Formats: sequence, C-alpha cells, structure tokens
Amino acid sequence: MKLNVSLKPKEILEKSFKVDAKGYRPQEVDAFLDIVIQDYSSYNRFINTIARENNELIEENNRLKNELRRVKIERDTALEERESGNNNPTNLDILKRLSNLEKIVYSNKENDEEE
Repeated sequence: MKLNVSLKPKEILEKSFKVDAKGYRPQEVDAFLDIVIQDYSSYNRFINTIARENNELIEENNRLKNELRRVKIERDTALEERESGNNNPTNLDILKRLSNLEKIVYSNKENDEEE
C-alpha cells in the first residue's frame, strides 16, 4: 500500500498565510487544513493497515513455529522408534515423549506470556 500524502512536515511548519484587514483569509486556511486532515486520515488508514498485517503475520509465525515443533517431535519419535527397532514403547520411550510434550507446552506458555 502506498502512502498518499500531499504535505511534508517542513511545508506545514513553514506555511504562511496572507493577512487581510480582518486577519488570515479563512478560505485559504480552510483549504490548507483540509489538506492536513486528508493527510492525517491517510496516515491513520496506513497505520491501521500495517498494524492489522503485522498482527496477522505474528499469528501466522506463531502457528508455524508450533507446527515446526510438532513436526520435529514427530520426526524425533519416528527416528527413535526406527533406531530401537521396536514398535512397543518402553518406559524410556514414554519418558522421552513426555519430555518432548512438556517442552511444547511450556514453550507455548512462555510465548503467550511474551505477547
């Protein structure tokens, strides 16, 4: 998304209005303020869009991290089973699986607390 802004901060700071007998020309001030309002509205839309996209990316990143952890555990478990050549889980296999599950649970809690 392209930010569509007409004024730069320096232009706003250095803007001077012509003075009439009654003071500044109201039409000129109103026209300038209309441009400022459009710019602020554009900034606001841009910031909201970026914030929404950022939140979506954070959620997707967390989801992918969790999926990666799950896949690694499944891979490790499959490798351990293949290496042991035994499809019947022993106490050691069960303890390793339990340890891996605890790592996932506690790492998810830590991630949730950080956010």
